[in-house]
Amino acid sequence: MILLMAFRFCPLCIVAGGTLLAGLAATPMLCCDEEPSTTTLASTAVAPGAKATMEPLPDMPAGDYDIDPVHSTVLFRVQHLGAGQFWGRFNDVTGTITFTPEKEEHFAFDVNVDLESVDSGNDKLDSHLKSPDFFNAKEFKNMTFKSTEVERLGQTVWDVSGDLTMNGVTKPVLAVIRFTGTADMRGRKCGLEAEFDIKRSDFNQTWGVENGALGDKVRIIVGMEATKAPDA
Repeated sequence: MILLMAFRFCPLCIVAGGTLLAGLAATPMLCCDEEPSTTTLASTAVAPGAKATMEPLPDMPAGDYDIDPVHSTVLFRVQHLGAGQFWGRFNDVTGTITFTPEKEEHFAFDVNVDLESVDSGNDKLDSHLKSPDFFNAKEFKNMTFKSTEVERLGQTVWDVSGDLTMNGVTKPVLAVIRFTGTADMRGRKCGLEAEFDIKRSDFNQTWGVENGALGDKVRIIVGMEATKAPDA
């Protein structure tokens, strides 16, 4: 998932330093007297070209898991004016994670991001980001990712190739996805985190690239918590 931030007016530059903290502070936290039963596995990456380990897969039932929009988010980072790194987020993330331990791929991902939920911490900047200069959210409401190939790199790490669609353009991307844990509380849950880079220009978003106001490369981090869907 993606993105780009821009500042048309200098006063907005003041916002950049505090946007990430504001976004993180707004992230909902679970409050409950009951202690969840959790299993967390440390990520074990392997060297490029090495074969995947034969260690056990995450201890979780096979099937579909619905992404929880309250406890999932998309963060994005882009360089501003050739100086600082500006962060923003999307607050509405939905979709399905399918876990099939008997298959070589193990996981499949179908993720949807509502572009109207972009959050920079500044209303004027958010309006600009939703405009045709960037996400064109009225015409292209959603950004989607659908996995096409999954390769296990280690006990809890996978390379995931897929198609990213935004602004009417579909491009292949390669993400590293790490399993972060499971829990038995209000349903069976799993957590995964994805990280990948894109170029804004690949998705017809070139505002600020030529004059150096904004970088072309964007780092995207997707934090997902998902709950096991009822068996059919």
